[in-house]
Amino acid sequence: MMKQIQPRQNYLGMVGWVWAGKYQMERYLYLLHRITGLGLILYGIFHITATTFFRLPGQSVWQATMAFVDKPWFRAGEFLVVTAFVYHALNGLRLVLQELGFLLGQPTPPVYPYQYALRKHRSWAVGFLAVAVVLILLFAYGFTLGGW
Repeated sequence: MMKQIQPRQNYLGMVGWVWAGKYQMERYLYLLHRITGLGLILYGIFHITATTFFRLPGQSVWQATMAFVDKPWFRAGEFLVVTAFVYHALNGLRLVLQELGFLLGQPTPPVYPYQYALRKHRSWAVGFLAVAVVLILLFAYGFTLGGW
């Protein structure tokens, strides 16, 4: 009689979104990718709503809406949207290259202690993250000077 294999129960729940466990940096990159994706979707919904429904009633409603969104905290929100877009785009490019096998390297034999290819090529992930930070800082510099 063979023993039935039971599926592993997920004891982490929502904590599993944040806890990196043994995956370390890749798990946090994945979490930030999810958060920025959700933020960009919410911004897209807000943007479409603001540019469509508030324009239809006439010029006075449109001007009142534009005066409302010209506040400093909306400007900070614009900065967050651009920051999220830069990170999400560059991390997505990293994931596509990784999926195509360009950043993984040669597979290692399954000999203990096990190593996965991402650990050997973590410098690529750090490089993409550094480029994202530089682009975000450049935008922040232009944003604080009021040029954008």
